[in-house]
Parts: sequence; structure tokens; C-alpha cells
Amino acid sequence: MNNRILYDTKYLQLKSTKSKTGSDWVYAHRPNAKDVVIIVPVIEKNKVLFIIEERPPLVAEGISKRSVAVPAGLVGDEREGESIEDAIKAELLEEAGLEADRIEIKTRRTASSPGCVSETVTIAIAYIDKYDVVSKPIDDGGVIIDRVLVDIDNIYPWLQEQERKGYALAAQTLAGLFYLRENNY
Repeated sequence: MNNRILYDTKYLQLKSTKSKTGSDWVYAHRPNAKDVVIIVPVIEKNKVLFIIEERPPLVAEGISKRSVAVPAGLVGDEREGESIEDAIKAELLEEAGLEADRIEIKTRRTASSPGCVSETVTIAIAYIDKYDVVSKPIDDGGVIIDRVLVDIDNIYPWLQEQERKGYALAAQTLAGLFYLRENNY
């Protein structure tokens, strides 16, 4: 495909390609990662760990001061040759301090905004039998503000309350919860 780089940084490029009609189509691309992983941590079979974040684009545009997500990260941005499975384990450990007893990949190549970004995500559920933090979680450069355990039966009312408080809900997190619901939670 014929595409041009309009703006280039280490983590993000603005590119242009031609649409079917021949007009320019501008989109964002991550040059430093081959995928993104989203991990829904199910703890002790009845809780999910959410992360409260402060994402600069949402704050800068006045959309929200906080957002609700689950552990996530880029594949291969810091660890060359990293597999998706290795990235899932690494991001869960980094952002939550947890190790999974079992990981189930639910979907690959989920696009959150395919008209705007080339990025896709792999969604996984990590089953953690006992809530035991094995290493201190990172704050990801000040992005992660808090971690909250929510009973599975209370997820949807809790998310509605977060939205009423003005928090943004990460689309990939909602997609992960769709697959969690598939497991009869």
C-alpha cells in the first residue's frame, strides 16, 4: 500500500494513504509495537481488577480527568521479539503486580477506531486464583492513579457510577468485559 509519513515520533506516526476514491486518508500508527494487549484480571473467580488512569489526551481536550481501564500494553515496544503471550504476562505483572494461573486469549486484531488508527488489540482474560501481589506495580509514568477490585456482579453498576463521576470508559476494556460475560460471569 502507498502510504507516507506526515509526522514521526518514537511512539506515534501520523500517516497518509489513498482511499478507494483517491483522496488522502490520514491516520495514526504505532511504529514501535506490533500489537497491544488488553488483560481482564479475574481474581478469585468473583472480582475484576480495574485501573484508574489519567490519560493526557483526554485531559488536554477537556473530555475527562480520569479513565477506567484494565492492564494493557504494547507488544514488542520494550522487549524485542516479545510474543503476545509474553506481553500479557509482563503487563499484568507491571501494572497490577500479579501473575496469572491461567490466561485465555479471547480475540486478536480488535480495532477500536479503524478509520483513525492502525492499532489493533489482543484481548485476554487472566485468571488469578489468589489475590497475591508478587511485585510492586508501576504507575506508568504517573498515568495509573489507582487500582480498584470490583465484584463481578457489580461491574456494570460500578462502571455507570464511574461514568456519572465524569470518568471515560476505555473501549478496549468494555470489549474485554464482553468476553468475560461470555464465560457466564
